[in-house]
Amino acid sequence: MLLPLVPLLVGVLAWAPALPKPSPRALQLAALGKKLGTRQPRLENPCVTPADGTCERTALAPFFESLNALATGTASAPTVIAAFGNSLIAGDRIVDILREELSATFGDAGRGVLLADRLAPYGPRVRSGLAQGGWEPRTLGEMKLAELPFGISGVYHQAASKARSRFALEGEAQATLWWFDAPGSGPLYVHVDGQPHTTTFPLGTGEAHSLRFRLPEGARSLELVAEGGGAVVQGLVLQHSRPGIVLDTLGVPSADANLFLRAHEDIFRTQLAERAPRLLLFLLGGNEAKRLEWRRSELDEVEAGLRTLVRRSRAAVPDAACLVVGPIDAVRGGTGAQRLVQRPFLDEVITLERKIALDEGCAFFDMFSAMGGSGAISRFAQAGLVHDDLVHPRGKGLDLLGQLLTDALLRAWVDAGTAPEHTTESLP
Repeated sequence: MLLPLVPLLVGVLAWAPALPKPSPRALQLAALGKKLGTRQPRLENPCVTPADGTCERTALAPFFESLNALATGTASAPTVIAAFGNSLIAGDRIVDILREELSATFGDAGRGVLLADRLAPYGPRVRSGLAQGGWEPRTLGEMKLAELPFGISGVYHQAASKARSRFALEGEAQATLWWFDAPGSGPLYVHVDGQPHTTTFPLGTGEAHSLRFRLPEGARSLELVAEGGGAVVQGLVLQHSRPGIVLDTLGVPSADANLFLRAHEDIFRTQLAERAPRLLLFLLGGNEAKRLEWRRSELDEVEAGLRTLVRRSRAAVPDAACLVVGPIDAVRGGTGAQRLVQRPFLDEVITLERKIALDEGCAFFDMFSAMGGSGAISRFAQAGLVHDDLVHPRGKGLDLLGQLLTDALLRAWVDAGTAPEHTTESLP
């Protein structure tokens, strides 16, 4: 059954996490999962520090320690999750369930990394402001190489004349504007409740900057204003000072691990270190399998890309835990007789991602197996939970995937808190 979790005080001195009564949404998704043939989700949380036949420390220990601090009221700052992924999460789906379930249990500390505008003229604005004027989006998932560098969001928006973007505030106390000082770019003005608050001072140096500022108590709106053209926004961070969960959705359509390596290495490292996540979450693999089938990539390229991305990320935040999530079920698609045949190389990508995760001291979650294995995407499609492309789940299908991930992660937290000596075997 898919269950969210809350901590439980055991006696006066002993404490352990425990499963609570499931929420109405969790019960609904559990029933849906049963109909679709999903399996009880379990992730591999390998031991990275074995000692005398037991385990002193698992791959997810840094993140679980932060959850423990939040649960016991001893945390003094937010716990950040950095979630890198492709189009499955680019619209803030799947990870939205993880964010909501964790925030309900451990507290909400804000929205984290946001964008100046959407990546296309359509779609939700959950990750962006309400834009006016012209913001031209560029992403590292595009075939054409961008003229300017990317940071961890994998996206930048460059302003045309009189571009604006308005964000409704939800009591956040802290903000950071990531901007790039492109040659010939104009300044960015930050208005709070319609009043000037701070500004950038571009010099055309070709460098990335972080403009940090506090927000007045009770402020209701923040607006980015580019009066002239050329100003470049790589992201806006909105966060509370209080302890709780922040999940940064760093999803880019068409992205794979190698495309994330297009991000400027120094900017990537600096911005990720600023965010100081306690969990690095990688939800990749679908586009890798597709490009292998199309002979646009080779397995050694896929391995090198993900391994490098994991290492680059961990080098920026060496104290963070790491979790690699394998791709979902995938089929050939199209209109032919083989449209529902499993996509070639999917099994190889899953096996490779698991190997890389365990090699690099990360946990691994096999989403393909959790959603029911081969044929799962067909069952989702028959239930109306996949778009016509037979690639992208929709609606409750995305929610179910998010709940599977959430349940697996928090079950591992419970296991680590109640019986750490029985965690998964040590790394080879």
